[in-house]
Amino acid sequence: MSMTEVWIAARTLALGALGAGIAWALGFPAPYLTGPAVAVTLSGLFGIQTAVPLLLRSVVFVIIGLSMGQSVTPEVLEAIGHWPLTLAALGASLFAIILFTRLMLVRQWGMDPTTALLSSSPGHLSYVLGLTEGVKADLKTVSIVQSIRVLCLTLIVPVVVTLMGPLPVLSGLPPAETALLPLLACIALAGAAGYGLDRLKLPAAYLIGGLVVSAILHVTGTVAGVVPAPLTLSAFVCMGCLIGTRFSGVTRAELARATGAGLAVTLLAVVLATVFAVIASYATGLELTSVLIAFAPGGVETMAAMSVLLGVDPTFVATHHVARLLMLTFIVPFFVLRRKQA
Repeated sequence: MSMTEVWIAARTLALGALGAGIAWALGFPAPYLTGPAVAVTLSGLFGIQTAVPLLLRSVVFVIIGLSMGQSVTPEVLEAIGHWPLTLAALGASLFAIILFTRLMLVRQWGMDPTTALLSSSPGHLSYVLGLTEGVKADLKTVSIVQSIRVLCLTLIVPVVVTLMGPLPVLSGLPPAETALLPLLACIALAGAAGYGLDRLKLPAAYLIGGLVVSAILHVTGTVAGVVPAPLTLSAFVCMGCLIGTRFSGVTRAELARATGAGLAVTLLAVVLATVFAVIASYATGLELTSVLIAFAPGGVETMAAMSVLLGVDPTFVATHHVARLLMLTFIVPFFVLRRKQA
């Protein structure tokens, strides 16, 4: 990295830390994630260049993955028997979201069908943008609409689940933190696993690598304790900064043209996801808060981090969000090819 890139990254993280501090002081839900996202977004809109280095992103995803995997216990594994029903409901919700939001964007915003289709995808941002470059669609519009979806859900989900009632409270003494050497070993193993999964083009590779490594080590008793809080909270701040940087370089005029569509897509997707989450919760008896976050059409890393911050089962949430990306890997091209043949 050049000195200029180092300075931009340091400035971005400083803005994120300031946003986290303000959000915490105001009592905003999930302040270490939402505060930086708002601060960095506003900075970008006012012309301040922001960026999070690729290496730091990978490290952040590894840390968040490790923090998720540490909650995997035999009791959690026993609950997997209920998950096929919720996964089926999740798949049905994806089809409903794409069909209804695409129709809305074509009729109300005058988008061409292909741009509307890719803008309506409830996740898999990088994959969708890759598809956009290979078909006749407006890449800038798709990028802005999808980025607004991720940003809005980062802000909306914690508020919604807070209004639904008291969040789960962990009883007993705080868990012990993992010792330094085992923690460093976990980070190294998770990084290697993430690199391997990334070479296989698996979505959210470093997050999954951290989750799998941590889960295996904790279930087998090889490693005990949790990731130290300062390290986890720092990862959340960096994650919030990363969300905000997606708006870097976008002019106010471009943002204004796509803001209404992005907000409408987010609102309709959340409504449809909530409907299916309620059905799945009722059918399985699982806690609605967990199912709602698992079905929320936000980014994998964002919603996984949100689950940790809000005290719900992160393994359940991560499993469903990874499944959502894998489903979209096949669903979105299906609709694109169908559109070409029409």
